[in-house]
Amino acid sequence: MRAMVLGKVGGPLALRTLPDPLPGDYEIRLRVEACGVCRTDLHVIDGELPNIVMPLIPGHECVGLVEALGPGVTGLKLGQRAGVPWLGGSCQRCEYCRDGRENLCDMPEFTGYTRPGGFASHIVARADYCVPLRHDADPIAIAPLLCAGLIGWRCLVKAGPGKRIGLYGFGAAAHIVTQIAGRQQRRVYAFTRAGDVTAQVFARSLGAAWAGSSDELPPEPLDAAILFAPVGDLVPQALRAVKKGGRVVCGGIHMSDIPSFPYRWLWEEREVVSVANLTRADARDFFAAGAGRDIKTTTHVYPLEQANQALDDLRAGRLSGAAVLKP
Repeated sequence: MRAMVLGKVGGPLALRTLPDPLPGDYEIRLRVEACGVCRTDLHVIDGELPNIVMPLIPGHECVGLVEALGPGVTGLKLGQRAGVPWLGGSCQRCEYCRDGRENLCDMPEFTGYTRPGGFASHIVARADYCVPLRHDADPIAIAPLLCAGLIGWRCLVKAGPGKRIGLYGFGAAAHIVTQIAGRQQRRVYAFTRAGDVTAQVFARSLGAAWAGSSDELPPEPLDAAILFAPVGDLVPQALRAVKKGGRVVCGGIHMSDIPSFPYRWLWEEREVVSVANLTRADARDFFAAGAGRDIKTTTHVYPLEQANQALDDLRAGRLSGAAVLKP
């Protein structure tokens, strides 16, 4: 197999030829067709997440075809298309797993972080954490849905039923959430980096009612705001933008420190909450139950060997939509 491997925190990925991985009990091996590039990959590569063990293959928005079954696998078959998301496994024994909150598991496994990921030609994954996909699904288009889509969906649910939703950071997740919120007859207000006219035009093209800089206030108070940008300074800014009883949802796995702010911005029953990881139920709701149906992802395709360029483009904000690697 070929893989883009991280050998040093903060360093570039290097193309390596490795032995084909063998699936163990209850695991499958997939031939990777596409793997999205997510901001969480940057957090891993840049060492912003703890306990990174190297060498490491990043990538957790992976779509592939099942080509080998380990002992005990049921529910998936050879040749079937499946997705490998961020949550790669959970213990199913701790209080959180027993309570249906496997996203908070005390001993989780994460694809592209604690397990080898999808920046490769092949990947081994736990079968019961993979997402069955339609055989006619477009791997390039569907790859970003496996994290940006699923986390965005979980954030939108956590935001509540309000009709005016602010999205801070208009990248892969926000461009998916904008489409879902529009179908739900909600009004989306998109906040981008100051002066990022391209992202603002892109947001309006997807149906956003308003698009402006993240240091601006929206033209009307918001019912809720979702932060996809990993910038702690945006939390008090979003609190100022939501109305009484409004909620600010922090959707990233990593964020810079939140600065102090006047209590009056939080008062009147405003809330700040976070979303951590995802569950298999999120995937069922999103794919099988149709929440993600007819979502049109805007993708920029890179050969596997250009993973470093894709990461640099994401880091620099040069992308509208999502980057996807194609082995």
